[in-house]
Parts: sequence; structure tokens; C-alpha cells
Amino acid sequence: MKSKIGRTGQASAAALVLAATTTGAFSSGNASWLDNTISPVSNPILFEDPKINSEVHGVYMDHILPDTFHYYGDKGVPVKLGGQVQVFAVQLRYAINDRLALIASKDGYIEFQPDHTLAHHYGFADLAAGLKYAVVNDADEQFILTPGFTVTIPTGSTDVYQGHGEGVENIFVSAEKGFDNFHVTGNAGVNIPNDFDHQTAQLHYSLQLDYYICQWFIPFFAANGYTILSNGKNTASQSLNAVPLNTEGYDLINFGSANASGTTQLTVGGGIRTRFTKSLDAGVAYEAGVIDPVGIFEGRITADVVWRF
Repeated sequence: MKSKIGRTGQASAAALVLAATTTGAFSSGNASWLDNTISPVSNPILFEDPKINSEVHGVYMDHILPDTFHYYGDKGVPVKLGGQVQVFAVQLRYAINDRLALIASKDGYIEFQPDHTLAHHYGFADLAAGLKYAVVNDADEQFILTPGFTVTIPTGSTDVYQGHGEGVENIFVSAEKGFDNFHVTGNAGVNIPNDFDHQTAQLHYSLQLDYYICQWFIPFFAANGYTILSNGKNTASQSLNAVPLNTEGYDLINFGSANASGTTQLTVGGGIRTRFTKSLDAGVAYEAGVIDPVGIFEGRITADVVWRF
């Protein structure tokens, strides 16, 4: 009889563990619909999470450059390029209260490593920081809406196409809608340079669809777009030596391109996030450029680790 009771108890315990894993590993008496939502992985500089958290967010990007880069005009003049750009960064966010957070979304070290035409360069990225405020956080409707802004300060190295212009203001709004374990997260904003000769104005917009299967496996789809609103002058004083580029540098670089106004650059991809504990998770994503001109975006692998405190 003891053996039978023991086996029954073991089976019940296993069932409880499985239920916790598949329906919400961190549920509690004060569980929130936000507990099983995830932060964006792709486009980490501009795709701001609408949630208000205190966190340290380590980011690695391996940006794959196209073998041939068409840099001028509608059809483009081809040059050999290839190689990659690697970025190592740490973002910081601090929740002042449950509605307001300080955000430091851009920093880090850039390794620019093309295979052809251009030389290898290494240096630090510009710095960007700002605030976000959750104006709506409706638990019953599983909806959060968070506008905010960041200011980019041109402190980076010109060797890696940073440090140009007089800074850029990014005004954005992020939102997330939950449908139990399925979540839709979006972000839209505009980058406004203080010096339109050296940098371009841009719209940016992002979408993530994720489904919480269990804490170890949370798959998602992502899309990120950038529409260029103005042309820079791209003068010879810049490191691109007056080349009239017809593309921009997506989230990482604002070239001040002289021939990109009106173009839209779009990437799509997906990945997974894994939640090790309630305060620690990691993710990986792959994106590819899907609209001509793809510019300098053949593809990108982004990996991150987020520790919340």
C-alpha cells in the first residue's frame, strides 16, 4: 500500500511540475498577464519594450554585409563588400516607479570587418538615453501603451561611422496586447537629427509576435522597417567621402545618406527566447533584408541576455 501511495504521490508531483512549465512557470497569487511576455530581441536599439522594468540587457549583434553593395542611384553602382559588423553592448533600464523608467539604449563597441573595398575599423558607438512612461497598463484587457524618447549624443568613433552630426532625438511609442499566451508587441517612432546636413530623418517601426509555450521555449516572429524622410549632404568631411549613398544604416548607423530619401528598408525574421528564472532570460534572433535596396543588410544574428532586478 505504501508503495502504491508513493507512486501516486510521485505522479502527482510530476503532473504539477509539467503544468507549471506549460501554463506559466512563475505564476503566483499576484501573477500578472505580463509575467509570460517577453522583451524584443531584434532591433534592440530602437524596438523598446513597453514594460517598465529595472534591468541590465547584454546585446551581441553579428550584422552580415552583402557580398555586393549597390550604393548609388535607383539601380545602384556595384562594389564588392562582404564581411560583417559585430557589436557588443550593454543596455540599462531603471524603473523609477511602476510607470516611469530611465533607459540607456545605445552604447557598446563596434567591429567593422568588410571583406573587400573598405578597411577594417574598430571603435565605440554613440550613446543614447531617455525616458519612457506607461500611460496605459490595463490588466483586464492585457494591454500596455508606453510612449518615450531618447537622445543620441555623438560621442562615438568616426572610424565606425559614429560621432557625426549634432545628435538625434528619437520619439517613439511602444505597445503590447496579450491574448493569454499569445502576445503582439509593436513600436513606432521618428528619428529627428539636429543637423540635417550630416544625418537623415527616419521613421522606424517594429512588430513582434510571440507565443509562450513554456519557459524554455518561447518562439517569435519579428519585422523591422525604416523609411528615410530626408537626404543628408554627405560632404567630404565625413568618413564616406561624399559617396551619395542610397541606403541608411538601419538602427546602428546614420550615414547622412545623400540619395536615400523616400526609400524603405525592411527586415523579417524570428527566433526564440528562453526564461531561466523570473529575473533572467536569453534570446536569439535572425533577420534578413527583404526589400530592394537591401543596402548593407544581408542578414543579422542578434543574441541577448536580460537580468531584471
